[in-house]
Order: sequence, then C-alpha cells, then structure tokens
Amino acid sequence: MPSAVSSRYARALVDIVTGPAATEAGRDPKAVAVRLAEFRTLLAESSELRILFSTPAVPAAKKKAILAELASRLELDALTKNFLNVLIDNDRMIFLGEIAEAFDSLLDERLGVVLAEITTARTLEEAEQTQLADALHAKTGKQVRMNFSLDPNLIGGIVARIGSTIYDGSVRGQLDRIRGELTAQ
Repeated sequence: MPSAVSSRYARALVDIVTGPAATEAGRDPKAVAVRLAEFRTLLAESSELRILFSTPAVPAAKKKAILAELASRLELDALTKNFLNVLIDNDRMIFLGEIAEAFDSLLDERLGVVLAEITTARTLEEAEQTQLADALHAKTGKQVRMNFSLDPNLIGGIVARIGSTIYDGSVRGQLDRIRGELTAQ
C-alpha cells in the first residue's frame, strides 16, 4: 500500500495526464506510465543510479543534470522529465516505486480499467484470452487488463480475481462445491 506522500504525488500526476489540458494536447496517459516504468526499471537495475538519486548528500543540480542525460537516452517526454525533477526538488525519488504503482492504479481507476488476476491450469490460446476478456468486460462493464499465472492443481478451468471478487470456474472449485453440498446433507 503506497504511503500518503506517494499517493499525493501519484494523484497529482494522474490529474495532470487525464485533465482537460492533456486531452486537448492529445497526450496519452498510458505513455507516461510506460516512461515511469522504464525509468523505475533503470533505477532497479543500477545500484549506482539508485544510490545517486536517493542520497541527500548529492546536490539536486547534479541529480537533475544526470536526469537530463538519462531523459534524452530514454526519450522521456517533457511531462515525465518535469515530474521526476519535482521529485528531485522535494527529495522524494526514494518513493518513485510506490508513486509509480499508485499512479498505475489510480490511472486505471480513472480510465475505467480493472485488473484481473487469472489463474489457469494451462496456457490459454489468444482466442481464449480474447473470449475471457470479453466475458469479464460484460460482467464488470469495464475494460479488463489481465495478468496470467498457471496452477496445475486447478485440474482445468479458470479462476479470475478482480479486486475482492473471485470467479471460480475451475474443476477443483466445482469438486469442492460438490463435496460441500454432499457433506451438508
């Protein structure tokens, strides 16, 4: 769960990328999420950069100069670069991971997208994934982004979790329900 500080920064960035000015400029909010994720990955892969951006002993001007160089290499848009500069100015780069997670979550909420954790016994074909996305869209009324994982213990079928709601269409789940009905009698 993101901290209050992370949530505030994430909410401010979501307001900017989904606001009227962003819409008029034709800015894609998901592009900002992708760029933040790329920068976050870069920091995760480089302990030197992570230390540099999180250490208060390094002057903000030096951090900004390094960010400018990285921004040109990563082809960061001006908005993302400016946001990262704000984090540097306020000594909040250590919260970048939390901010990015909160941003993704708030952006999905604002755009009407729900995350579905899908567990299957086998890998689904592309056509099956499309059918599942359509069925979940019909059930929720929202656009669905799916994360897949495999669990051979399901025997067959699918378990989908959206928020706190679980749709269990697995063979194991059906057998458990039948067992429960038989033992209740």
